[in-house]
Amino acid sequence: MKILCNKLNPPLGGLLAAELYKTLVKDVELVWSGESSITLPNSAKPVPYGTSNDLIRIIENAFNKSAGPLQRLTMNHWLSFSLILEEDLTKSLEYLDKILGPLTYLVGETLSVSDLAVFSILYASTQFKKVLKTISLNNVQRWMKLVEAQEPVSKALLSLPNDVVDNLSKSSPRRSPPVAKDVVSGRLQEGKFIDLPHAEMGKVVVRFPPEASGFLHIGHAKAALLNQYYQQAFEGKLIMRFDDTNPAKENADFEKVILEDVEMLEIKPDIFTHTSQYFDLMQEFCEKLIKEGKAFVDDTPPEQMKNEREQKIESKNRSNSVEKNLQLWGEMKKGSQIGVRNCVRAKIDMQSTNGCLRDPTIYRCKPEEHPRTGTSYKVYPTYDFACPIVDSIEGVTHVLRTMEYHDRDPQFYWFIDSLGLRKPYIWEYSRLSMTNTVLSKRKLTWFVEQGLVDGWDDPRMPTVRGVLRRGMTVEGLRQFIQAQGSSRSVVFMEWDKIWAINKKVIDPIAPRFTALETSPVPVNLKGVQSETSLNVQLHPKNPDVGTKAIWVSKRLLIDQLDAKALKVGENATFINYGNVMIDNINRTPDGTVTSIDATPNLENKDFKKTIKLTWLAETPQSPTVETYCVYFDHIISKPLLGKDEDFKQYIGHQTRWEVPMLGESALSKVKVGDIIELQRRGFFRVDVAAGPPSPHTSRATPLILFHVPDGRTKEKVSQCLEFTILV
Repeated sequence: MKILCNKLNPPLGGLLAAELYKTLVKDVELVWSGESSITLPNSAKPVPYGTSNDLIRIIENAFNKSAGPLQRLTMNHWLSFSLILEEDLTKSLEYLDKILGPLTYLVGETLSVSDLAVFSILYASTQFKKVLKTISLNNVQRWMKLVEAQEPVSKALLSLPNDVVDNLSKSSPRRSPPVAKDVVSGRLQEGKFIDLPHAEMGKVVVRFPPEASGFLHIGHAKAALLNQYYQQAFEGKLIMRFDDTNPAKENADFEKVILEDVEMLEIKPDIFTHTSQYFDLMQEFCEKLIKEGKAFVDDTPPEQMKNEREQKIESKNRSNSVEKNLQLWGEMKKGSQIGVRNCVRAKIDMQSTNGCLRDPTIYRCKPEEHPRTGTSYKVYPTYDFACPIVDSIEGVTHVLRTMEYHDRDPQFYWFIDSLGLRKPYIWEYSRLSMTNTVLSKRKLTWFVEQGLVDGWDDPRMPTVRGVLRRGMTVEGLRQFIQAQGSSRSVVFMEWDKIWAINKKVIDPIAPRFTALETSPVPVNLKGVQSETSLNVQLHPKNPDVGTKAIWVSKRLLIDQLDAKALKVGENATFINYGNVMIDNINRTPDGTVTSIDATPNLENKDFKKTIKLTWLAETPQSPTVETYCVYFDHIISKPLLGKDEDFKQYIGHQTRWEVPMLGESALSKVKVGDIIELQRRGFFRVDVAAGPPSPHTSRATPLILFHVPDGRTKEKVSQCLEFTILV
């Protein structure tokens, strides 16, 4: 194994991982240079990496074959955590210290790359030492000493050159932009995203090519946002291209939907194109291959062709003359009875170990109407043939696509070379896979058609519209994608991770409101005669969010759960009002609280050990708003589905709950799309705003709020419905 390392950006965590797995490799060669790549055993091709985190993932995937899906999920959590660790170092360390309380190592009972990833960031962090002087982190300090004392770690640290050690604290392995080379100044920008080979500032062209056959889902969002990231990082261009090569699947309505989805993601492509714009050109290229003996027309039945390709058996038509191939090609272009039985196949290598090179189909005869070109064409190129041609013609410099296309890369370049076209560079990244989720358009369509969801924008759907309607922000989604970078590690991501990142976006700006259950308990305040109005901040830590008016009257309302927690003779803190002394609690024989007598104790400012509760005033000055809080659960109950497992076995459970509430008067002003926090209940997105009474029913439109997960807990939704306070 040979690792090339950049001295200016030392991949410390990756080097520790290499030392950890050194026993599985006969020889490890470490070269300090200006490049960053790794050549794995039994491979002659170096794999470039951008950051230490990327190097860790490559090594972990290559050598840890025993890790199960759950272990990989946990490891991926800590690798992702290491990337954002220093964004709010104090909070991150407090979280880490709490986690390490009962643990020796972060994952399992032995040292793993999870420990190495987090350790390497803290080891090189100058801020870490400053934080240690301000707060007590006994568990973190104990763990740091333990990890540093492990043989692979101590050995790797001692072997570092002095100048590399000096650069450790200067490097920024977590939030920098991608490596981009300015050809004029030779300046390098470094960061955790994988660098794009041969990329030049201002000259990078990327593309996002969805098929207009469905709504975009979160996997498409990753592709779109990654392409946008590189477009912006290199000050290049982004092409939005509809891959409309199959008339049977194309739908003009879906094009409109996808453009709206892209706009929702705040992506602004520089150019909009369709593959169908190049149909004439692609026909010419097909004829060129036929005339040069590099393609042939074949009428082998599909099933037989599939079997022959699997068994490496050449088609009986492979040796057809050029003249016969051109004649049959003419029949295909006319859409004749003969033509529809044929297809065009590239003549590559039927004996290849790569099935994608065994004479793939490049053109099919489909005499049906195309949404854009009508009946002008009877033959249509396959995606594999059209993609390299259009990428080259449109000037795409870097083709970003998922690892599942890896075996098609040689085919891509064969078409480029055979047609004498400019060669784009293919860069692969891992496909986004989420737990408790299917991303297949066919399966998602089934959910919609069966009425198991309310539509493509149902909050339980993993579509762009669905996750945004549930309360995901574009910025949260963007940060989630960027936290992964363009890693090639194939993992299943838990939804908790993405919601936790989203919480960091909404928490500082979401206004706070109050809502109670529909059978509240009255609190009678002694000595309060008149009703008064208080002006309070909508956000306790962010005055820019604004203020709201709340009313205090002689009769306040609280939740039954809060009422049961109160004790006579003790203070309770009514949020935004102050301390109140509990004088008497009236109960039914079964323990249900019917009312409470209390006395304001506002002069007492000791809030440290008191119960904190939310409340509403019972007064005409502040009428309550009819509110419904809607909670959702995963539509598929099993986190990880086996390759051949039927997802339909894990549906049918309840996934949606509506809870009626009484909202404070200020909630009448929130608008659709607003994300708010109901104090002590969590975050919610406004799906339907409260409206005035209907002239027909005299009933006001109720406020409907969709619960936004915050990623802090894996508690069941049913527990959330009991309004358990999660800390």
